[in-house]
Amino acid sequence: MPTRLVFAPRLALADHLARYRLADLFLDTFPYNAHTTASDALWSGLPILTCAGQSFASRVAGSLLHAIGLPELVTYSLAEYETVALALARDPDELSRLRRHVTDHRLTAPLFDSRRHTASVERAFEEMWRIHVSGTQPHQFAVD
Repeated sequence: MPTRLVFAPRLALADHLARYRLADLFLDTFPYNAHTTASDALWSGLPILTCAGQSFASRVAGSLLHAIGLPELVTYSLAEYETVALALARDPDELSRLRRHVTDHRLTAPLFDSRRHTASVERAFEEMWRIHVSGTQPHQFAVD
């Protein structure tokens, strides 16, 4: 509905992020997904619906949704994207559930757990250094 579209002016970051709470669902773009904007939306408690493509640029929002535990909001065709968007538009209870999930997991999901991410990166650097000083050829490894 055209009356529901809002073209908002530029604001300070905190005020801009507060606007996300006014929306029901973030409809991501394709083939170039939202990146920082998607992260901002999730941080603000707004669920995102995305369509994943084959390139990095078309898979970012899907990665963010997986990291916050909402893989069901990642679609893989425009037809599926439209079907899910319409189903969600007709189901305010499901939209509320998704918003609660985002809000409830915002501080515990790996997506926004900066301390855990930092510790993982540090362990990776330590392992890379250990491999280097041991004279072993560089190789793939996993960080818990």
